Amino acid sequence: MEETFIEKCIHDELDYVIKDYWQDVWNYSFIITKDPHLSDDITQDVFIKVFKNWNSFRKESSIKTWILKITRNTAINYLKSSYFKRISLVGFFSDDKQSPSAEREFFKQEEMNEVWDVVLKLPKKHREIIILDAKYELSYEEMAETLGVSIGTVKSRLSRARSKVSKLIGEGSSDEQ
Repeated sequence: MEETFIEKCIHDELDYVIKDYWQDVWNYSFIITKDPHLSDDITQDVFIKVFKNWNSFRKESSIKTWILKITRNTAINYLKSSYFKRISLVGFFSDDKQSPSAEREFFKQEEMNEVWDVVLKLPKKHREIIILDAKYELSYEEMAETLGVSIGTVKSRLSRARSKVSKLIGEGSSDEQ
């Protein structure tokens, strides 16, 4: 009886984790691979790994950090394998929030698309750090743990990435004038 209760609790926890982090895992794997189909496969593999290793989660970090680290490692392994053959760019973040003004929402979305287009052009290490900071709002410590680097490296990469984004956006707006 008690084992059934424990199994149900674990099942409910895993359901919550999947519902809560599915989109984050897919987005992060897309940032790394730039391939929506590959991101689908990676996302499924990540949650299989989460399910198989749930009992080994040591709670030394947040669930989010743990899952994003699994996502990063899985995506990198896919990229290293012969399975990864091509790169394709598509839009990747969609907010379903409604705005009172359709026109304002359109221009806001256009601006965000422009920023994300610039982010996607960055080298992987800068693209990744921007996403962990801006999209997932991880702390320096969490980013360092997820990436397997020091906090100083995180700060340095983030500073360089922000500078590159600012520079590229500045170049883009001067081209339009």
